[in-house]
This record gives sequence, structure tokens and C-alpha cells, in this order.
Amino acid sequence: MLNPLSQAQIETITLWYLVQHSLSAFYKLKQHFGSVHLATTPKGLAQWSQLNLHKNHIQRVQEFQTDAGQQKFAELLQNIQSHTDFVLIPESTDYPAQLLPYTNPPPILFGQGNAQALLQPQIAIVGSRKPSPHGRQIAYDFAFYLSEKGFYINSGLAQGIDEAAHKGGLQHQRTIAVMGTGLDQTYPTAHTLLRQQITEQRGAVITEFLPGTLPLQQHFPRRNRIVSGLSLGVIVAEASLNSGSLITAQLAAEQDKTVFAIPGHIYSEFHQGCHQLIREGAILIDHPEQVIEDLALPTQWMVQQKKETSTVPETPVLPEHLIALYQTLDWNGLNMDQLANKLSMDISTLTGQLMELELQGMCIQQSGLYLRCRQGHLGSQ
Repeated sequence: MLNPLSQAQIETITLWYLVQHSLSAFYKLKQHFGSVHLATTPKGLAQWSQLNLHKNHIQRVQEFQTDAGQQKFAELLQNIQSHTDFVLIPESTDYPAQLLPYTNPPPILFGQGNAQALLQPQIAIVGSRKPSPHGRQIAYDFAFYLSEKGFYINSGLAQGIDEAAHKGGLQHQRTIAVMGTGLDQTYPTAHTLLRQQITEQRGAVITEFLPGTLPLQQHFPRRNRIVSGLSLGVIVAEASLNSGSLITAQLAAEQDKTVFAIPGHIYSEFHQGCHQLIREGAILIDHPEQVIEDLALPTQWMVQQKKETSTVPETPVLPEHLIALYQTLDWNGLNMDQLANKLSMDISTLTGQLMELELQGMCIQQSGLYLRCRQGHLGSQ
């Protein structure tokens, strides 16, 4: 159940609603006024007409300031409360830090399920909506293996490869779906049960779109930039030359993410997209362990876990006061002074928090550097 919205969240929702998901208009207004707050005050709204914005934005502001417009917006907020478990804005400590370096990060994320799943190491698996049975099985197997190793499997809830990847990740309760609609609907509708399973099994379903947003064609490339942005690397499991998953691979390359492609028969149209990606520089893989190796992740990924008594290891819940530190840590390592400077934190407090993270298996120290850990999978050799 969503907690009461903060003033900052309401202001972000207001601006996002008024520009109707326009990233360029949102960031233009935020930059011009210096903050979302100032852009949405009555004084700020009165200046919109002078800023060379699209006429639809100006018209929406005018409607927003009427009684009917205020009632419509109040209904939107109620809709958000009804369909959302968490709302994240860049100012939130638990907003996924891996999205922040990009020029067009989502100004807001609406989510259902486990918000802390977004803080965990993710690998995206994407591909054709109409794959071969072989491609579907490959996506499932890779997702199963990588989720067993502790990675969350990130995909777009579409038919075909996305669906198989989510189902493979579900076997270890580690998958995240990024939608191209509002949370009040599921697209495709056939995946209503799959979506429910994701949220019930410690995963998350997220979107940057407001409730009531339909599955329009232009929304899915935008969704794809979030899929790749959240992930350490992107696997294209199977794709034809006209597959939309090639857009995700292109976005991933622009974000400096590692792109992997699984090859197939040279005469198969199902694999021509993957072969094209390999020619363009994607890494050819035929086993999921190669993904871990080629991402050059720190050695803690190679630590062998003890035999577990249950099929699904428990993932500790990250305490609120440790989220900022955990978000600052990366997979390569930072020393004590670097962490203290980034967080403006005294050494005594920082040392205590690092110890808490180490005890919970969320941080490891190697050669004087502190690194993030994938939760629940560290053990003695």
C-alpha cells in the first residue's frame, strides 16, 4: 500500500502530468525555474506561456487551474494511490542510482512490489515477441541460471522472449518488469497473472507512465531505455532483423552497457538480428556464465555459496538509514575517503554503517576498497 505522497512527489507528478510525459519539456521547465517546485507554483505556471512550449502544454495548464481541472488531477492522485506501492523520484534515496547519469532519466517511477529489487544487480534479457521454441527455451534457461547466481532479470513484460525471461527469473524470485503503460492496466492482458506473480514473489513492476496511459507504439522505445539503463548488461536472446529488441541493444550501447547476443543457425530468420549485433560488436555468448565473466565483475561474484537449505535464499531487507551508502557503493570499489567525501559523512558513522552492510552480506571489503554485494549469495569457499 502506498504511503501518503510527499510534497515533492506531488509536485513532480503535477509537472509530469502537465507536460504529458514529455521528457524534453519536463527538463526544460525544471532547468528554467531551477526546480520542479518553482515550475509548478501559481507564479511559475503563469510564466509557461512565455517559454515557447507546445500549445498543448499551455492549454493543459489553463485547464489545470480551473475547478474541473483540479478535480481531474485529484482523481489522478487517487488512482495513483490505488494502483501503486511506491513512487520514486530522483531526489529519493531509493531511486535507482544507475539511471541518474543519463541525460533523460525517468523523472518519476511508479511501482508495485519490492522497491528494493531495483537496487540490486540486474541483467536484461530481451528479444523477439514471436520467438522459436528454441529461443524461448534459451531465454528461460539463461534467466534461470543468472537469477540463481543472484542477478535480477529485467525485461519488458512483452510476449515471447520477455515472458520466458521473466518466468526463468521467477524460479528464484528475481525478476523486474518495465511497462510501457500505466500501472492501472497490463499489456498484453494475457500477462496479468505473470505480472501478479512477479510482484508477489519479491520482484517489481515499474513504469514512468501515469495511470490511464495506453500502450501506444512510441512508449516502448522509452520503456526500453529504462530496461537497459537499470541493467549491468543486455542479452539479446533471439531477434529477427526488424525486432524491436534491437532498439534496446542500440540504447544499451549508447549508455555504454555491454551487449550480448546469442547466435543461431545462419539460415534462420529468428537469429539474423543477433548475428547483425555480433557483426556490430556485441559479444557472442553461448553460456550464461560468460555474461558474468565478460562483465568483469569483482571476485565476490565468483565466491561459492554454501549449500542452502531452501531452494530460494532469503534476501535481506536494506534498512532505510543504509540506502544512501549502499547506493553510493559500486561494483568496482571505493575507499573510505572517497565514500566519506561523496556522502559528507564522518568516518566513525561511515565505519559503523559499512560494518552493518558487511554483516548483512550487502558489502565486501577487498584490498582497502568497499564494494557492493549481490544480496544473499555470499558464503565461505
